[in-house]
Amino acid sequence: MFGPIYKRKEGEIQPGINLHIFHLVFRLPFIHYRFEWPDYVQGLLLCAVCLGIIPVLQEYLGMPFEIAITIVIMNGFLYTWHAHLGDPVVPGWITPAIPLLLLWLSSFPNDTAERMHALIAFEFELGVLTFFLGATGLAKKVVDLVPDALKAGILIGAGIAAVRLVFNAGGSFDKYPITIAIAVGFAFYLSFSNHFKSVMNKSKPLQIVSDLGLLPAMVLAVVIAPIVGELPWPTIEWGFTHPHFVEVFTQWSPFADRIGFPSMSYYISAFPLVIAVYVVLFGELIQADALIDEAREYRDGDENVHFDANRNNVIVGVRNMVMSMLGPDLSMCGPLWAAMQVVICERYKHGRDAMDSLVGGVASFRLGTFTGYWLSPIVSFVKPVLPIALALTMLIQGYVAVRVGVLRAKTFNDLGAAGVIGGVLVSRGAAMALGVGIVLCLLIYGKNFFQRNLMKYNLKSDPLFNLAALKEIEAEKEAGQDK
Repeated sequence: MFGPIYKRKEGEIQPGINLHIFHLVFRLPFIHYRFEWPDYVQGLLLCAVCLGIIPVLQEYLGMPFEIAITIVIMNGFLYTWHAHLGDPVVPGWITPAIPLLLLWLSSFPNDTAERMHALIAFEFELGVLTFFLGATGLAKKVVDLVPDALKAGILIGAGIAAVRLVFNAGGSFDKYPITIAIAVGFAFYLSFSNHFKSVMNKSKPLQIVSDLGLLPAMVLAVVIAPIVGELPWPTIEWGFTHPHFVEVFTQWSPFADRIGFPSMSYYISAFPLVIAVYVVLFGELIQADALIDEAREYRDGDENVHFDANRNNVIVGVRNMVMSMLGPDLSMCGPLWAAMQVVICERYKHGRDAMDSLVGGVASFRLGTFTGYWLSPIVSFVKPVLPIALALTMLIQGYVAVRVGVLRAKTFNDLGAAGVIGGVLVSRGAAMALGVGIVLCLLIYGKNFFQRNLMKYNLKSDPLFNLAALKEIEAEKEAGQDK
């Protein structure tokens, strides 16, 4: 590990160059933050998760592998923007919204130009909306105003939707049940098991394994899958990936003659989906805020790090607009890779010696994934287990989303409403869930709909709420346990 030139004083914000616009702060590795090698090494192999979108691009848009991996590389470069512009998150796909987008694209003829027009219009419109909400400061106000019940419902529903992608009939679990069961079980044990945490503290090798996050589970999948006959052994290729940037621009962007810019009818058609996807994106903003708040509590105030929803929205908006024009992508440019944010936050909790700054951890990880895309040995090594990588991140994201969603509910009324909202989200989509959630919260809370802290109100109105249970939860939280 190499220390930065500008070192952070205890309790202050990580050093950087203030850009004086949208709360952006420019930072460079080794200068403004310590480069974290454990997170970088994770990124090198966990680029496999990002590569998992390649089969989807091939199936729904007819892209050759070389074009699809070029799209992934372009998106990967934009991933690095977040930490280097002051946003302490690991960005990723808008994962729970991918099924919504694929369903909508399936309504268009299986013609490359038609579906590319729809995708370009959708992604550009999503980028404009997200950028507008961030630039005007409305994103943070929206997050603050939304009732806890609605926040919890969105998170719970998004988590269940992510799990559903893996366990749907004919899905990845049906195809690779043994590999997924073993790899995911191992990843959950390393990430969340109280037993592993207790033995890890007594063993230096186990601490190293813990620092590697999802990487051990990925390596295990590479070995297990061919042994049980579910996937082949990797065929290692040497050299470097050769992206086709010119071909993407001249054949797969709106500037290509065979594609062109979509008409206004596509933008009109995409608008309801854009609103629905922003609801899911909004849920990830809530999740990022909660994860960073939780991690900060373990560091005794040694770093002043906070999540800014407006800054995040600005960067996400620009990323989506750039990709819509240069390399439209089905995974979309989202604000958070929840599974890896959890892994990095868990390591951050171990103290400044383990990870000097949260910014350094997330930046080093995303530089690792970006490096991995270019190295043929790594790409070819993980290529057979791309479906396993996708299932792994979906299930961990689902676990975390449900956990954080339940903790967002402050009363039993919140939790009950959240269950209904989450169920509607999974069964009828994000737009319907938003409508049902608003009506439900109005019926339950009435004039207190926008009141941020409803604890006092609900203690009086909800006879099932148990003060003793609340005190027990708070006591365990102070003791550093996860409930």
